[in-house]
Amino acid sequence: MYYKIVNGVAEEKQSDINGFSGIWAAEEEGFGFGDLWNEDDGWSHPIKTSEELEAEAREWRNIEIEAADFIVPLTDYPDHASWMTYRQELRDWTATEDFPNTKPTAP
Repeated sequence: MYYKIVNGVAEEKQSDINGFSGIWAAEEEGFGFGDLWNEDDGWSHPIKTSEELEAEAREWRNIEIEAADFIVPLTDYPDHASWMTYRQELRDWTATEDFPNTKPTAP
């Protein structure tokens, strides 16, 4: 498979590039749409800003909290207290020094 490179960014993917104009790069494991490519250095991932990293971390946190919502009213759920502690850690995480680098771990 090959990715069409537009302004240094992988934008299209197809298996046959014969007869297609533009710059194409062979697929490599771990790289894909939105990744960077140039002739000198090959593939690389774009560098994310701290705002992008924080936004992704908040999105992950929100998904984790939502996935455990059903546990809140089930006081007899196994490790209920641990799950409640984990949910609170998720809520508090954005105000800690560990944010966004070290995620809280589920029980």
